Amino acid sequence: MNVLFIEDDRMNRRVVKDMLDVAGVTMVEAESAERGLEIIEEQDFAIILVDLRMPGMDGVTAIKHIRARNDAKGRVPIIVVTADIAPDLRQRCMVAGADDVIFKPVAMDSLFDAMGRILARDAEGEGMIS
Repeated sequence: MNVLFIEDDRMNRRVVKDMLDVAGVTMVEAESAERGLEIIEEQDFAIILVDLRMPGMDGVTAIKHIRARNDAKGRVPIIVVTADIAPDLRQRCMVAGADDVIFKPVAMDSLFDAMGRILARDAEGEGMIS
């Protein structure tokens, strides 16, 4: 499985990469939303993880760009990874097109639970991946 993590903080990327390595998941890193959108042009991913607060383009805007695509890449499941605890956060993310939200500091069980829910949903034919 190939996962993209769009996150400006190098340490956060490292922590998540170490978790995914344990499960044999390949993680590609993007240090900005702009770079993440470029990488999506070049590669296919099973899941995209995206931080919300980054310099330049924020995560919600990046999600909207991904969802605006008219191809399979526009339907890849997106999990928001954030430290933001605003009351309306989950709703804002879902409206933008996210499939799930997990919170920092990222715990291995919450990351794998979110990924598992998405993969199970897709296996049942209810997901966004065709």
